[in-house]
Amino acid sequence: MSVEADFFVHERAICESTTIGAGTRVWAFAHILPRALLGKDCNVCDNVFIENDVVIGDRVTLKCGVQVWDGITIENDVFIGPNVTFTNDLFPRSKVYPEQFSRTVVRQGASLGANSTILPGITIGMSAMVGAGAVVTRSVPPNAIVVGNPAKIIGYVDAKPEKSVLASESASLPAVVDTGVRGVTLHYLNEITDIRGSLSVGEFDRTIPFRAERYFLVYDVPTAETRGEHAHYKCHQFLVAVKGSIHVVVDDGERREEYVLDKPNMGIYLPPLTWGIQYRYSSDAVLMVFASDYYESADYIRNYEEFKSYVQSHKISG
Repeated sequence: MSVEADFFVHERAICESTTIGAGTRVWAFAHILPRALLGKDCNVCDNVFIENDVVIGDRVTLKCGVQVWDGITIENDVFIGPNVTFTNDLFPRSKVYPEQFSRTVVRQGASLGANSTILPGITIGMSAMVGAGAVVTRSVPPNAIVVGNPAKIIGYVDAKPEKSVLASESASLPAVVDTGVRGVTLHYLNEITDIRGSLSVGEFDRTIPFRAERYFLVYDVPTAETRGEHAHYKCHQFLVAVKGSIHVVVDDGERREEYVLDKPNMGIYLPPLTWGIQYRYSSDAVLMVFASDYYESADYIRNYEEFKSYVQSHKISG
C-alpha cells in the first residue's frame, strides 16, 4: 500500500488526479482520470472508474463497480450503491461523440440503490432515495422515494402516511385536528346525509381558516404524476378531495408528514411557508384547492433548498 499527500490510494489503484480532498480513500483497481475533482473523506471502493469531467463532493461513498462518466456531478454526503450505472448520452454511437455530454446532478444527501440506472441529463433531488434496480428516466424531486422501471414515486423520506381520523367516532363536527407540521391542520367538515344524497359544507373564516380569493380544480392526473412541489410566502391554501383519494405531503422545513384525503368532508389547511406535495392520485380523483390570494408567480418558492434556507434564515419553527 502507498500514501500520497493527505489522501490514501491503494497500490493496485490508478489515481491520475491530484485534486482530491483530505481523508479520501481510493481502493484496489479503482481508476481516476486526471481532471476529476473529488472532495474530502470520500470512499472510492474496488473497481470504480471516474472520468475527467466529474465533480464529486465531500463524504461521498462510491461502492464497488460504479462508473462515473463525463458530465456527472455528485454533491456532498451522497451514497452510490454497488454497480449503479450512470449514462451521459441519450443516443450513443461507437466513435461518435456529442459536443457536450448531458449534465447529471445527484444532490446532497441522496442515495442510489444497488444496480440502479440513471439516464443522462436529470437531477436526483436532495435526500432522495432511489431503490435497488430502479431505472430513473426523469428527475427525482427532493426527499422522494422511487422504485421500478421506469422509476415512480412511492413515498417521501420521513413521511409515513398518518391516519386521518378523529380521536372519537362520536366527536362533534366541524372539528380541527393538529398535525406535527407547523400550522398544518386537518378539518372535518359538517356532512348532511339523507335519502336524497349527501352534502358537505365549509364556511370561510370559520371552518376554513381564511377568506378565499381563488379556487382551482386538479383532475385527470395520471397516477404516476406528482403535483405541488412548492411553498408560498404569503398564500394560505385549503385542500379537499371532492372525489377519489390523494396523498398529501406537508413539510415545514424540519418535519414532514403525509396524509390521505379520501372524503369530501375532510380538508387539510396549509399555511404560508409550508412545502406541499400531492401524489398517488386515484384514477377518479378531483382535488379542489381554495387559496387566500390571487395567483402571483412571485409568491411561489419552487426550489426545496431555497425553501429550507428561507425558513432557517427567518428562524421559523413549529
